[in-house]
Amino acid sequence: MRVASLHIHPVKSGRAVDLAQATLLPAGLEGDRRWMIVDEAGRFLTQREEPRLALLEAVPGEAGLTLRAPGLAPLMLPYPTGQAEHIIAHIWRSKAAARVAEGASAWLSGWLGRPLRLVWLPNGANRPLNTAFAKGPGGVGFADGYPVLITNTASLADLNRRLDAPAPMNRFRANIVISSDTPWGEDGWSRLRIGETELELVKPCDRCVVVTTDQMTGGRLQGDHPAHEPLRMLQRVRKSAEPRVKGALFGWNAVPVTPGLIRVGDPVEILARRPEPWPIRPAV
Repeated sequence: MRVASLHIHPVKSGRAVDLAQATLLPAGLEGDRRWMIVDEAGRFLTQREEPRLALLEAVPGEAGLTLRAPGLAPLMLPYPTGQAEHIIAHIWRSKAAARVAEGASAWLSGWLGRPLRLVWLPNGANRPLNTAFAKGPGGVGFADGYPVLITNTASLADLNRRLDAPAPMNRFRANIVISSDTPWGEDGWSRLRIGETELELVKPCDRCVVVTTDQMTGGRLQGDHPAHEPLRMLQRVRKSAEPRVKGALFGWNAVPVTPGLIRVGDPVEILARRPEPWPIRPAV
């Protein structure tokens, strides 16, 4: 097994940035989901509510972030300093003390047609992990719950053979895509060594409407039959049988154990396996 591709999402729910190499920090890949769009109440906005976020390009640099969206001039934003406005940003039931990026509100609000702000989370100001599945000092930034998401090319191939039209991997918004010959083999992985790093796989990822969103156009797939779109098919063949995790599963959430550099093409070694693979309900 090898690393097939690496990706960060500088703005939560924005378009992915593909990388040839990435630094794994205790809270995830460097630059991944450190920025987030929030409404007037500080609540996070994602593609679940606003699929047009798939069209938002965000390129991080040494001085800050450059945003691009259809019909708008690019916007360069410096990293907010300690003097910037601070707010409490809400992600599900979790909160984070974030800094507001000056100059982004009018740009985003005009594009999406509602009052919005962009906030930034400095390295080290992370949210705690969900201790039901993982422990560790690194915490997590603005990702939904865990620092790293890992997917398997063989699992996508198995899903796609059931669909009328294949789904690209970018629908699943992974950080590390592993090339493998074993569909759903990740259900039995516990710890991996990738390049200089080690990661612990702690929880399968239960999926939502985002996997029906075309990441190049922002359009949603429609269809009543499971073969018409990936979420319906996953709900048919990949429902968790473990009561703590509900929903349709694809990919695994992981926590860094040993930080370091990861490169596309790096070998992937299974250091530990689960006593039993994660249980899946029989297909309906």
